[in-house]
Amino acid sequence: MFAARNAALNILLFLSALFILFLLSSMSNLTLELLAPVVALAGLAYSLVFWNAVKRSGDGTPAMQKVAKAISTGARAFVKRQYRTIAILSLVVGVGMILVYGLTASDGMGWTHGFEVGGAFLLGCLLSGLAGIVSMVVATKANLKTAAVSKDGLNASLQMALRGGTVSAIVITSMSLLGISGLYLMYRIGFGMDVGEIPRLIVGYGFGASFVALFAQLGGGIYTKAADVGADLVGKIEAGIPEDDPRNPAVIADLVGDNVGDCAGRGADLFESISAENVGAMILGVALVPYFGIKGILFPLVLRAIGLVAAIIGVYTVKAKPGEAPMKAMIRGFWVTAILTTIALFATSYYMLNAASPIGEGPTWGWFAAAGLVGVLTSVAFVYITDYYTGSQHRPVRAIAQASTTGHATNIISGTAIGMESTGLTVMTVCIALFSSYWLGEQTGLPTGGLYGTAVATMGMLAVVGYVLAMDMFGPITDNAGGIVEMSKAPEEMRRVTDELDAAGNTTKALTKGYAVGSAALAAFLLFSAYLEEAKFTVVDLADVKVFVGAFFGAMVVFFFTSLTIRAVGKAAGVIVEEVRRQFRDNKGLMDGTSEPDYAACVDIATKSALREMIMPGIVAVAAPILVGVVLGKEAVAGLLMVGTIVGVILAAYLNNSGGAWDNAKKYIEMGAHGGKRSPAHQAAVTGDTVGDPFKDTAGPSLHVLIKLFSTLTLALAALFM
Repeated sequence: MFAARNAALNILLFLSALFILFLLSSMSNLTLELLAPVVALAGLAYSLVFWNAVKRSGDGTPAMQKVAKAISTGARAFVKRQYRTIAILSLVVGVGMILVYGLTASDGMGWTHGFEVGGAFLLGCLLSGLAGIVSMVVATKANLKTAAVSKDGLNASLQMALRGGTVSAIVITSMSLLGISGLYLMYRIGFGMDVGEIPRLIVGYGFGASFVALFAQLGGGIYTKAADVGADLVGKIEAGIPEDDPRNPAVIADLVGDNVGDCAGRGADLFESISAENVGAMILGVALVPYFGIKGILFPLVLRAIGLVAAIIGVYTVKAKPGEAPMKAMIRGFWVTAILTTIALFATSYYMLNAASPIGEGPTWGWFAAAGLVGVLTSVAFVYITDYYTGSQHRPVRAIAQASTTGHATNIISGTAIGMESTGLTVMTVCIALFSSYWLGEQTGLPTGGLYGTAVATMGMLAVVGYVLAMDMFGPITDNAGGIVEMSKAPEEMRRVTDELDAAGNTTKALTKGYAVGSAALAAFLLFSAYLEEAKFTVVDLADVKVFVGAFFGAMVVFFFTSLTIRAVGKAAGVIVEEVRRQFRDNKGLMDGTSEPDYAACVDIATKSALREMIMPGIVAVAAPILVGVVLGKEAVAGLLMVGTIVGVILAAYLNNSGGAWDNAKKYIEMGAHGGKRSPAHQAAVTGDTVGDPFKDTAGPSLHVLIKLFSTLTLALAALFM
């Protein structure tokens, strides 16, 4: 499908990018400023290579096409209604930001800065929303293609699903780069602004990306898990039918949910991760302009641009050998990407962060490159930590499966304990990464060198984000492909292929959630430091009663927000359960397959519930830091950020890992352990899985966004708190 010469050409492209960087290092600043937007535009163009390959593949049988069409129709209808609501909310907040700057500034530039920051906010909203929509459109096309090509074997389906995910990965990364670098060039060249002012205006872009991502993740997460829980509780436990059985009235809603939650929601989520963290690093780079000039500000964008090329090469190296597990092939691609981005990191540091140390400890670039390497290694560590706690071959998942043999309660107890245990390695990894990167940055002897070291570490961790994004999108594509094969009654050998890919997809989704927690933790310190720079103070005194109250409030908001999201899934799932029970009760031909369920009813219930329930958690997330800042001041907001971030990271790790472990414990039993399907252990495992569903796919991913929303919001509205 993809000739080997393509991989060779892409390796040549990667080396060419490094060579171009070498040339640009001795050329004008304007030339260097154009590198990121040019690579971003080239990336968008190159995404068409993967997209055309996906579209050219066959569409399978008419039965497959019928199922795929129902999924696509439901997903598009939901996203259309969801983004209409998000657009209205975005316009209200954008206008509010303009008014805040216009009415609170005392330097006569309030309205001007208001339109600049507010305009950046609306652009961030627009592109974040577009990232989610592109992810959904690509996934609803690639799922059918992956199902159809499963007749050609495991490797063909693996490559099709991963290439489909790569389309979204390239588009999301490129759009983020294009938005930030485009704003930079507009302010720098069009408005003639000083380079030190620009990152503080672009911060509105990060806030806009976070704002849309929060509602996209909330709405999609509530939808997908309400449908999933409703389908499992009645279908698997009460009716005793397999997953994705066409007799289940909620099965189409469940498959739609994979696209609106795991694709559209996650696409917007990871778009905001890239955007917010790039902006935060640029803000910290302003302090080092006397040493690096604009290179310290542009470093995050240049590294991200070259990392995108490395991710494409990593995808091309993924090929499952006969008898090889698909996960092993994808991990090999991850390592290729990590090695190439490490080379890019050292080259970029040498050409952009090379200055004489004020304390005579040698050139600065080596220390910063080492800090970036800490970030790359942290990304690798989180992949393996998450794999340990959620992979079916390791102790935690097998312990939950064993606990299922003694009942539903022991399954829940074991899964809860495993999730809490997993926070230990998560926190230790984050602490080691932050401390070591800060120490390495300090060795440069530069003012704020320690802070910039943590920024470079964050950039190092995000250097592989293009490949991680492709793996993330791979999961829901293969899940849908399995559902299409099952519902279309395709041959058993095709189902075996999609089942194996689906199992790998569950692992990749868990891995990327662990990666997201780690990057959120590093980025939170980065953005927290940027807020201190913007608010013009350096010490947060927890002994100050206002700061202590703000910190307490931050911890409470994290738990209250999580409660709202989990409760929303429970309420919506309860309504779907009743609808599925009603159809099984009233439609006597369902179980023997002589009549078709009313799929549209469950899709409509999930859509209305998700759109209604996403509003309150979103309002709480936005209103909390504003309320604390206006009432208690900028120091109290710092307390909210600091403690809210710490609690949020730990709780997100617990939710993601316990949910993933419950899910794979169920799948481990379904593969034949402890009595296999329909055994008492299996029923207990299904209960654990349904409890974990809103943990890992609604509340956990939403907390990633909440953590960064706190920071980008307070950065954008710092003037209001001062």
